[in-house]
Amino acid sequence: MKLTSKIPATVVTGFLGSGKTTLIRHLIDTAAGRRLALIINEFGDLGLDREILTGCGVEGCREDDIVELANGCICCTVADEFLPTMKKLIERPEPPDHIVIETSGLALPKPLVKAFNWPEIRSRVTVDGVVTVVDAPAVFEGRFAGDIEALRAEREADPALDHETPLEELFEDQLAAADLVILNKKDLVDMVALNTVKARIAQETGPGVKVVEASHGKLDPRVVLGLEAAVETVIDDRSTHHDHDHDHDDFESFVVAIGPVFSPETLEAKLSQAIAAHDVLRVKGFVEVPGKAMRHVVQAVGGRIQRYYDRPWKSDETRASRLVVIGQSGLDRAAIEAALTG
Repeated sequence: MKLTSKIPATVVTGFLGSGKTTLIRHLIDTAAGRRLALIINEFGDLGLDREILTGCGVEGCREDDIVELANGCICCTVADEFLPTMKKLIERPEPPDHIVIETSGLALPKPLVKAFNWPEIRSRVTVDGVVTVVDAPAVFEGRFAGDIEALRAEREADPALDHETPLEELFEDQLAAADLVILNKKDLVDMVALNTVKARIAQETGPGVKVVEASHGKLDPRVVLGLEAAVETVIDDRSTHHDHDHDHDDFESFVVAIGPVFSPETLEAKLSQAIAAHDVLRVKGFVEVPGKAMRHVVQAVGGRIQRYYDRPWKSDETRASRLVVIGQSGLDRAAIEAALTG
C-alpha cells in the first residue's frame, strides 16, 4: 500500500502548559473542510482538554471526533486504550482525513510512535510527524535545569556524573523524537531569550529538525500537517533517555474541589501564592462564578495564570469548581487544598 493511501497522524507532544491544546484548537479553526479526528490524553483524574476543545464553538468541531484517553499515560497504555481507539477511528464509514494525537505533558512520544507498527494499524495509518511544542519563557527561566553551562562543565570533567532531573529528561526525550519544534509564547520573551532557547533546543534535536516560532499556537496548518515523515519507520534511530524504562512515580496529580468562586481575582491570588510556595508545575480546571451563566476556565503554568469564560454551562451539567494540580512527587496536598479553599 502506498504511503499516500494511509491516513496521516500527527503526534503533538510537549511539556505541561506548553500550548498543545491551544495549537490544536487553532488547527481545528483553520482546517478548511478537512475532517480531523482528535485523540486527547491527559495525566490526572479530571479530563479537561477535551472539554476545552468541545467548548471552542468552531464549526466542524464535532464531539464524536474528539476522543479522550484519561487516567493514564498514552505511551504506557497503547495496547489497552490507544490501539482500540485508533481501530474505531479508521474503521468508520467515513474515516478522518487526518488524526491529531495530543499526548499528556508527561508522556514520551517514542513508545507511542512505535505502536503504529502494530499489524492492526500499520497498513492504514502513518505517523506524518512528531510535533513538539516548547514553552519559550519556561525554558529560558531554567525550569529544566539550574545552570546549564555549569552542568555541562561538570559532565565533561566527570562523565560518570548524571545530574539531570526527571523534568530535564522528559523535556529532552520529547525533543529527541521531534520532526518539528514549535517555539511557543514568543511574545513573552525578547530576542536574546529566544536565541538562548533555540540553542538549548539544538542540543537535543536531530539533524534537519525545523524550529518555528509562534504565539498562542497560531501557525499555518500546512506547517504542522503534511510533513510526510513516516516516523514509525525511523523512530528506533532516535535515542532517548527512556529507551528501556519509563516511570511516572516522579510526578503526581490530584483534584481540588473549591466550591463557588465569588471573586476569580481572589482565587488567582491564592493560586499564585500556592504555586510559589509548593513549586506546583501546572493547574487547570473549570470554576463556577455565581451570577455568571458562563463557565470560567483557569490555566496556570508555573507562576503564569490565565483566566477566561469559554461557554455557557449546559442545562444537564453540574456547575462546580474543580482544579487539577500537577507537580513532582511529594506535593503537600493538604496544604495546597487549604490554601485554595481557605
